[in-house]
Amino acid sequence: MKYTKYEQARIIGARALQLSMGAPFKVKLGKKDLEKLSYNPLEIAKREFKEGLIPIAVKKSSAEKQEK
Repeated sequence: MKYTKYEQARIIGARALQLSMGAPFKVKLGKKDLEKLSYNPLEIAKREFKEGLIPIAVKKSSAEKQEK
């Protein structure tokens, strides 16, 4: 699904908050990968988003669909 930059920011931010509160990773990361990302929840959430693994959905209204 194609997201706007605002939807992407909201999804990644929400997932980063979940990760910072102890949610399990949806992406496989080794110790070296985590060190490379500096254990940063925002960077981990970005990687999950790139791989399509974030368990968050966006509902779009029918008005948005008609405009396109």
